[in-house]
Amino acid sequence: MTRTTTSVAVFCGSQKGNNPIFAAHTAELGRLLARSKIRVIYGGGNTGLMGMVANAALAEDGEVIGIIPERLKEWERHHGGLTELVVVPDMHTRKKMMYERSDAAIILPGGYGTLDELFEMLTWNQLKIHNKQIYFLNTAGFYDPLHQHMIHMQKEGFLYDPLEERVHFCPTPLEVLNRIV
Repeated sequence: MTRTTTSVAVFCGSQKGNNPIFAAHTAELGRLLARSKIRVIYGGGNTGLMGMVANAALAEDGEVIGIIPERLKEWERHHGGLTELVVVPDMHTRKKMMYERSDAAIILPGGYGTLDELFEMLTWNQLKIHNKQIYFLNTAGFYDPLHQHMIHMQKEGFLYDPLEERVHFCPTPLEVLNRIV
């Protein structure tokens, strides 16, 4: 069987969050992706979980592509050691390019930006603009409330497809990797 996932978009926070397991799982995921020769495509920053996933993958000789809007180059302190850094004019271009260059998406803990990227990808999935699988690294149950709300939306008749067809909640980095390869 041929592996179809060669690159993943990783959406995550530009901060580390309060729970140290967020950082531990993020670094573990970066290492696992690199060892599996899966290209990491992410937001291009060098801070928080963004920097951690990039650095962990790079430490394992992984390929890491950062896509960052000009406006965020300094705020997120763009990463200077990536395989490739693409500077784009705006957030919409960033998201579109990340989707186009990836086979699937992995959602790690994060804030508003992470949720914005997630919901646009989910919406494009529902509208059949793409058919990419979305994997949540649900570290320490971070996304449990969102998962419950998605189940509620499905139960109330607001989703067109069964949730589990494209959205997968995984408690560990290894489970994410096992599901995408």
